Amino acid sequence: MRVLAFSDLHLSRRHARALVEASGEADLVIGAGDFCHVREGLDEAMSLLEGVPAPMVVVPGNSETVEELRAAALPGTIVLHGDGVEVEGLRLFGLGGGIPVTPFGDWSFDLTENQAAEMLDRCTGADLLITHSPPKGIADVTSRGVSVGSTAIRDAIARLQPALAVCGHVHDCWGQEGRIGDSRVVNLGPGPNWFNL
Repeated sequence: MRVLAFSDLHLSRRHARALVEASGEADLVIGAGDFCHVREGLDEAMSLLEGVPAPMVVVPGNSETVEELRAAALPGTIVLHGDGVEVEGLRLFGLGGGIPVTPFGDWSFDLTENQAAEMLDRCTGADLLITHSPPKGIADVTSRGVSVGSTAIRDAIARLQPALAVCGHVHDCWGQEGRIGDSRVVNLGPGPNWFNL
């Protein structure tokens, strides 16, 4: 399966155009959160992605809640948050939000590490793990040199060993990747990212 994946669109028209154009070659499109900006513009963000022909599976970022994303999602889009879906034999599990809790205040949709661990424990197997936040220690260092990744996500990847784990959230780390066991971990960014699974 040819998978097109992205994160942190943040209402970027340029990146949305590139994603829509690329999506014609995809069997599946993955969005790892932060479609809008600070809880504003979610409907506009979804309209920018109209024209994506492939099935799309997304998780909320910390810029939108799961309820907001489910209400605004394009028809046929699957929104995951603490649950999974199988698409043509590929098992996907998703968890959105900022993990651990961010310093951004009330507008940010966040989870504690304990909340995240409880939700990730529901997953018994996944070929592709989609989270907004990165795992602790991989593609998670801010411009200030602070590691802000999630230990709950890292533990889940170590336990589940998906072929691929994708995330976003830390803009300074877009395009960076690493491995946890046999799992490839990639911080996506808003441009088209291609994977064969």
